[in-house]
Amino acid sequence: MATDQYLVDARWLREHRDDPAVIIVDARPPKDYWAGHLAGARHFDPYPFAFYDTSEHGLQVFRKQMEWICSTLGISGKETVVFYEDDSGMRAARGAWALEYVGHHGAKMLDGGLKALAGEKLVTEAPAVKATPFREHEHPEIVASLSYTRERLGTPGVQIFDVRTPEEYYGENVRARHGGAIPGAIHQEWIHFKNSAGAFESPEELRERFTRLGLNPASEVITYCQGGYRAAHAYIALKRAGFTRVRNYLGSWAEWGNHDDVPIDHPTRQS
Repeated sequence: MATDQYLVDARWLREHRDDPAVIIVDARPPKDYWAGHLAGARHFDPYPFAFYDTSEHGLQVFRKQMEWICSTLGISGKETVVFYEDDSGMRAARGAWALEYVGHHGAKMLDGGLKALAGEKLVTEAPAVKATPFREHEHPEIVASLSYTRERLGTPGVQIFDVRTPEEYYGENVRARHGGAIPGAIHQEWIHFKNSAGAFESPEELRERFTRLGLNPASEVITYCQGGYRAAHAYIALKRAGFTRVRNYLGSWAEWGNHDDVPIDHPTRQS
């Protein structure tokens, strides 16, 4: 693989990193960025920008927030933007998904992250970045809201995919007012979508994995976790596997689990 819809490999990045039409974004926490990053990499850690209001107004606020962030990073929408972290992680995935959601057509991840660039020299100097106008254009077909998800529970051709830890899924680790799962959700933790090198499994491996779980490539799949980060990783994994209709439930359990007016399942572990 050199490049696909969402991923670039280490060879591609080395060949294109000096291209003015390529922007590299380090999605790791600030302390990691300042300890050493790829030369020329700009910094944006998506993790502090959690968003748990998926009402129409809430999604608009999220898009405007991303519009401002993109402008500040010097992203116009015409370039290829490559997010990276230590491996193919949820921060880089969230960055790529969020850019696609607000209308950027060139958002990608470095598959395998810095681990795939073994021996690469890291620097501590941050590049000078000139702010650039960016205008968001919503791609509503890749996001799910609370109301959208609730209205489609039990609908033929729509599947819910929970990619949290088993402890979260079974309500043993409760991170909201309520524990449990969205009714009917198929579960597998997101970390299984990566191989031992920290890169995504191949499209064939991922497709076999997902179909074995009971996910149907012909269905619409709504992914969720706690805050839409691991779910963004699952979104990219599903797309890589050939699933064409995938949505990331942005508010995820931090929204659903804090509502008293939505149905909740309480799965139990099989002995």
